[in-house]
Amino acid sequence: MFRRPFVRPMRRAMMADVPPLLRRANELMAAGNYAAAAEAYEQLARGAQMRGNPRDAQLLLQAGRCRILAGQVPVGMANLKQGLTIIAGRGNYQNLQNAGQRAIAELTQRGLTAEAAEIESLLKGVIPASFAAGPVAGPAKPRLLPTSCPGCGGPIRSDEVEWVDEATAECPFCGGAVRAE
Repeated sequence: MFRRPFVRPMRRAMMADVPPLLRRANELMAAGNYAAAAEAYEQLARGAQMRGNPRDAQLLLQAGRCRILAGQVPVGMANLKQGLTIIAGRGNYQNLQNAGQRAIAELTQRGLTAEAAEIESLLKGVIPASFAAGPVAGPAKPRLLPTSCPGCGGPIRSDEVEWVDEATAECPFCGGAVRAE
């Protein structure tokens, strides 16, 4: 008699905890519907802020990115600045440096040099002079992460995740475990 392995039901149970709106936001982003994705991420960020969930900053950064991709630069910049300011307030300067530099690079790539300079100025204003950017925290031997979370579909970047152990990172959106390949 053949039985299904126990791992499969556990995986489904873990995925069920992902808010449907987060899955939808990530699907909209992947499909290129940036304005609708931004609205979903902003709604998720507001909810996270009300509950005291630390993922609010990441959701705001993603909302900002979507707004900028949708051509709504002023609103996108406000989201980016708010997300970066939240990270700075939590004292996570390495994460702030990584997220800020990524935003600067993406803005510059889109020809938004004045906006990139705003983010650079914000970083200089909130990162203490005593902070020395170190190497990205991660496993001793870097491993490849999937490009998206298997639980919520959110984009995974090795410099934006918290590593649980040498082969497992935590999704910055849903908190699910993501195994390196």
